[in-house]
Amino acid sequence: MARVPAPPVWLDIDRDSAKPLTRQIADGIRSAILRGRLLPGGRLAGARELASFLSVSRMTVDAAIAQLRAEGYLYGRQRSGTYVVQGLPDQLLSVGSAPTAPFAPGLMRPPRLSARGVRMASPSDERGGRARARAIPFALGIPALDAFPWKVWAQLTTRFWRKPPNETLLYGDAAGYAPLRTAVAQHVRHARGIECSPEQVVIVEGSQQGLDLATRLVVDPEDEVWVEDPGYTGARAAIESAGASLVPVPVDDEGLNVSIGRQRAPTARAVYVTPSHQYPLGVTLTAARRLALLEWAREADAWVIEDDYDSEFRYSSAPLPSLRTLDVDGRVVYVGTFSKTLFPALRMGYVIVPSHLVDAFRAARGVSGRHAPGAQQAVLAAFVDGGHYERHIRRMRALYQERRAALLDYGRARIGQLDFRPHDGGMHVLARLTVPVPDHAIVADAQSAGVEVVPVSAYSVRQRQEGLLLGFAGFSEERISIACDQLARVMDRASASSRATT
Repeated sequence: MARVPAPPVWLDIDRDSAKPLTRQIADGIRSAILRGRLLPGGRLAGARELASFLSVSRMTVDAAIAQLRAEGYLYGRQRSGTYVVQGLPDQLLSVGSAPTAPFAPGLMRPPRLSARGVRMASPSDERGGRARARAIPFALGIPALDAFPWKVWAQLTTRFWRKPPNETLLYGDAAGYAPLRTAVAQHVRHARGIECSPEQVVIVEGSQQGLDLATRLVVDPEDEVWVEDPGYTGARAAIESAGASLVPVPVDDEGLNVSIGRQRAPTARAVYVTPSHQYPLGVTLTAARRLALLEWAREADAWVIEDDYDSEFRYSSAPLPSLRTLDVDGRVVYVGTFSKTLFPALRMGYVIVPSHLVDAFRAARGVSGRHAPGAQQAVLAAFVDGGHYERHIRRMRALYQERRAALLDYGRARIGQLDFRPHDGGMHVLARLTVPVPDHAIVADAQSAGVEVVPVSAYSVRQRQEGLLLGFAGFSEERISIACDQLARVMDRASASSRATT
């Protein structure tokens, strides 16, 4: 008669752990197999003995053994017991110091990323894919969450879930929920002067997905693409991940310098541009430059990707018409978002495409995520169609103008080392340094002081510019006042340190 193995002294459980007992037992036996404590073909102690040894129920042990059988580590023989399977890969079995995790780093060389994967895994975006844990002055891209009509949003959400339309609960059109696309088409016609049909609207999960989608559709690896310098790093990351070659084109007080772009890459495949409110400098692309850009695109047979960043917020004039309104050749792909105007976690944006690209964008959107969540699309459609969105924008335009004025007043009065240079729109202000201190050297000290600033140099490629970007939209006048005092102390220290080293 075969001897039954003794209960293993190496198998232990922690009753204070949040990990369920069944999982602890399964992990312990699996680790013993991989460490060589239990050899291939070896017999495991009986479930009753293991349960007695560990002071747990037999059902708990049976569940752990069943899990390991399902994973292929153990098998049972009728009236004989449970055994370790034969034929486990030798390179995963070792004695002594082997790690407890079956596929821990170091056991084997991991498969390599693709060339595109390497580019995607090394984003140049200053946010680096990290979420902001909290909104502190002067963080960029933070809208006035304290002034959002949450009651209206909650009512629309409740109304939707009382009797949701079937089409919002099933797989939907890759281009997006039809009522939302209609609402967007009507909104951009009124607010941005864009004539388009709902069929030309493709709903995406934020402008970054729209940029990535557009780039992958119109740009091939090794193609040259003009980008603003300094310019939005998220767009550069999308273009680089597609394998294209960046062509930095300097930005001056009139926006993208088309003449220099022609000199550097006259036959580029595409251009990325933020004409209404250039990011990060805040300038507006002049009418002459707009026409020159479209003329070059026609000559070069190139695409224009227009990111209509912060176009809704102008404080001394009505919002400017988009570049898309001047396009007569069907070359402009327009990207818009609700993240800055409503709230970032909504993750809802849109792309307006030329009519001859509708089918291509719809197919590509289906590949890149099928469609945005139906419930969110339906609630947003009701919000826009009911006039709430337009009213919200009007209120925010007035509120942001007040907060912008507060930042300029307090900043100019208290921070002598910064020269504030506001433009007519947007949700942030550019401040140039008047002391010989690198802009990136301010960031860490500011964070320690409870203030967030972003250096302009982080957006530069060839044309290095310096300065600090200060967001104001999401912060009350009181918080802006306190933050200006905090930043003033930071700049005083930086200025003193600069004098001490010269």
